[in-house]
Amino acid sequence: MPKPPFGPRPDRRPGPAPAGRKRPSHRPEQVAPDRTTPDIGPDGLPQVSLVRRGVERWQAGHPWIYRADLNGDPALEGGEVVRVVDGRGWFLGKAFYSKQSKISLRWLSYEDVPVDTDFFRQRLALADAMRQRALPGETTYRVVHGEADLLPGLVVDRYGDCLSVQFLTPGTEQRKALFVELLTELFKPRAIVNRSDVGVRALEGLPQEKGVLTGSLPGPVAYDEGLVRVRADLLEGQKTGSFLDQRENHVMASQYAFGEALDCFSYVGGFALQLATRAKHVTAVEISDVAAAQLRANAAANKLSNVDVVVANAFDYLRDTLDEGKRFDTIVLDPPSFAKNKDAIAGALRGYKEINLRAIQLLRPGGYLISASCTYHIDEQGFEDMLASAAADAKRRVQIVEKRGAGKDHPVLLNLRETRYLKCFVLRVL
Repeated sequence: MPKPPFGPRPDRRPGPAPAGRKRPSHRPEQVAPDRTTPDIGPDGLPQVSLVRRGVERWQAGHPWIYRADLNGDPALEGGEVVRVVDGRGWFLGKAFYSKQSKISLRWLSYEDVPVDTDFFRQRLALADAMRQRALPGETTYRVVHGEADLLPGLVVDRYGDCLSVQFLTPGTEQRKALFVELLTELFKPRAIVNRSDVGVRALEGLPQEKGVLTGSLPGPVAYDEGLVRVRADLLEGQKTGSFLDQRENHVMASQYAFGEALDCFSYVGGFALQLATRAKHVTAVEISDVAAAQLRANAAANKLSNVDVVVANAFDYLRDTLDEGKRFDTIVLDPPSFAKNKDAIAGALRGYKEINLRAIQLLRPGGYLISASCTYHIDEQGFEDMLASAAADAKRRVQIVEKRGAGKDHPVLLNLRETRYLKCFVLRVL
């Protein structure tokens, strides 16, 4: 074997350690960080560090950071405002921290500014200013749409001189009194209702709550949708009292209404009453006796005598009506969400296809189908593909006349697809 060019290699192996001493390892011992006390930033706020994937997600503009993207498990209680830093300690922003949810951080600011009363006052004022510009003269609208208005975990709906509010995360729940104070300052409402009776709070370790926070609420509140006057029960109604995300679509539906109209999943008549302003006759199908009674009352209050309310399962009604050979000129399908998680998407698409297939078969040539979905796990393209499949199975040629979403008071935040949840297609069957 040839010798190395510069002589024999020196022996670099360590010799024995001196007596009574232990030679240190070449690799430093890995010591787990102390998580019994939180890391504190220069402003006194707890500091949470992100791994590279979390930093990339944050910098890409997504307002949520998941627990797997944290650099360790912070010793924090849920609801705290925290400083967010990268692995080197560089400041990234501020966020609400959640201890129990898979979503650990919800973005508040990229700027190193105090998250105090003035911070939230300004956010509320900016949110309402957008509605005043987009919906001039309106007094019923969504004031705050959570993350889309940079106020994660907060929903505020205005019904005239009453507000209905949802506190969905520990960050907003712990500041409930502050938000009530600021909303009172901004709107001077007759009443503020807490409608935090939603299942999503369980994911945050919060109980469901419902009640009047301030003021008095003698009964349902009335508001206008186009030419129709409707009433909403802020304590017992769906969501915060009504489906404000569909208000603009309700009014739109009237322009496509004619002849015999059918409205399935009617609830209290958001679509049915609008159809009745132009259609010869409207059949409204609703499975709830309570909602059906409210629908009849709304129709009577608007002097719309051409609305018949049928208490039935819409799936069964569509099948039976098709078997009877009945036909319609305008049909609306506005069902509840069919998929609460990704595992339910396939079943949801089957359900959507079933009702849309039958609706297409029930329409006379030249008739209109208004089909909506509030399932955010199914995106617009997936919903359109389902409609195309239903049209093909029905052997009908179908045009897309409009693609719509929620109203302007429900803005979509780019990089957060969950805020683009509502799809509403207007189709014409040839």
